[in-house]
Parts: sequence; structure tokens; C-alpha cells
Amino acid sequence: MPIVHFHLPAGAFTVDQLQGLLVEGSAAYARILDSPIERVRAFIVHYEPNLVAVGGRVADSAAPYFTAIVLAGRAVEQRHALLTAFTDLIVDTLGVERSGVRGQIVEVAPENWGIAGVPASGARAAEIAARASAGEGA
Repeated sequence: MPIVHFHLPAGAFTVDQLQGLLVEGSAAYARILDSPIERVRAFIVHYEPNLVAVGGRVADSAAPYFTAIVLAGRAVEQRHALLTAFTDLIVDTLGVERSGVRGQIVEVAPENWGIAGVPASGARAAEIAARASAGEGA
């Protein structure tokens, strides 16, 4: 399930920077959620640099934004660790100002997430139940 989208201006960063963001972002996600890395998906979503506004004005610099999707029930500490890790990664990998980075965690109910065409509530029922009984979350 773990999925992250990094929204970045097209042409502002090198392929090496973008690939580093994908690889390191995947590793951070797997580590923080204690999830097999094979389940992690990371995407770069490009936007036209002159088609974004920050503070009501067309931006003259990068306005990085990320969205991380997790199954509902993950511990708040994990969600906060993801916010920090992805922000740090964007700052360190892309060399942008921390103050300009924004991001969010989106929780999805297991019955609304599909894995190979099957709701996660069924496909990962044992894992979800084990986390719930241990007080970890999904």
C-alpha cells in the first residue's frame, strides 16, 4: 500500500536527483512503516513551473509538495515520521528551502484500497488484525 507522490516543477531537477528522491523515499517509507519495500510505490508528478501559485502569486521558485497514502489506523508517530522524513529528503536531495515544502498524509480505509483487485481489508486481513491487537494500526 505505501504510496508517495512528489509534486515538482518540470525541468527544475536532474534525473539523478529525481531518481534519488524515488529510491530514498521508498526506503524511508518501508523503514518507517516496517513494510516490505516491494509494496512501496513512489512517483514524481510534474507540473509546469509557471502554472502554480504560492501565496496568491505565480511562483518564481520550486513549490515542492508530497502526498503519502497509508491505510487508516497507522500510529500518529509513524505518520509524523513520514512528514519529517519526506520533507528532509526533499530538502537534502533537491536543495530547496525547507520553508517552501508542504505535504500531507492521506489515510485510506482498508475496504477502500485494492490489492490485485481485492480490498485490502480482505487481502491483508491477518496483518490488519495483528496490528490492531498489538495497538499499532493498519
